[in-house]
Amino acid sequence: MRLKDKVVIITGSTTGIGKAIAVRCVAEGAKVVINGRNKEAGEAVVKELGERNAVLSIVDISLEDAPKHLIDAALKAFGKLDSIVNNAAMIVSSDIHSTDSAFLRQVLEVNTVFPFALTKAALPHLRKTHGCVLNIGSVNAYSGEPNLLPYSISKGAMMTMTRNLGDTLLREEGVRVNQINPGWVATENETIRKREHGLGDDWYKDVPRVYAPSGRILWPEEIAAGVVYWISDECGPVSGQVMDLEQYPFIGRNPPKDASILEK
Repeated sequence: MRLKDKVVIITGSTTGIGKAIAVRCVAEGAKVVINGRNKEAGEAVVKELGERNAVLSIVDISLEDAPKHLIDAALKAFGKLDSIVNNAAMIVSSDIHSTDSAFLRQVLEVNTVFPFALTKAALPHLRKTHGCVLNIGSVNAYSGEPNLLPYSISKGAMMTMTRNLGDTLLREEGVRVNQINPGWVATENETIRKREHGLGDDWYKDVPRVYAPSGRILWPEEIAAGVVYWISDECGPVSGQVMDLEQYPFIGRNPPKDASILEK
């Protein structure tokens, strides 16, 4: 029970990676605040985890008072707060030609500004428990794909924020801040996007080996397993760090010797 009696807010936890994180946290002894946009899906997650272990807070995280709603839900249900997992994000396809300033601001508001606001609002409570923040970024933070421009910008900004606050808050508040950057993960929402491109629900079985050297991409549960270390006491004083969770190096990767592998 690596998270016994820890109280964790997990944003965007009604589906996908966030739900997998919530399930794993409860399995490790934690109490969790489930958050998302779909009330029905959120209620299903709470039912699965048990009402003694989970509480639901459906709130639009683009609203200014959203951090307070989430923190109040944790305090009312469980009396304290140990960790925040900033997982919620807008994952949208858009390049420089299809992105205007208003849209870029919208993505930044959800993906970067809200995690900042929630972290700031939670500091008095995290200070009491010597707690921590874990930001869920993306390997796209390093440059990103052409059609993921606003998303990539937002995750790059999140990565800088993590390193900055990870140093500052540990020294000044005793609160750790770290980040994991997942690679390509087979989530429900990813399947929905693939359907829009005319692919079947088993799309992940035929990913080119250049993107999946192991023969498959990542599962949400594998990301969740990594999360446990970063928000547990096992992590010790480690702070301001960014860990990529992908099956090949994103920076300095060796190109395939056989260019035909790109077509497989």
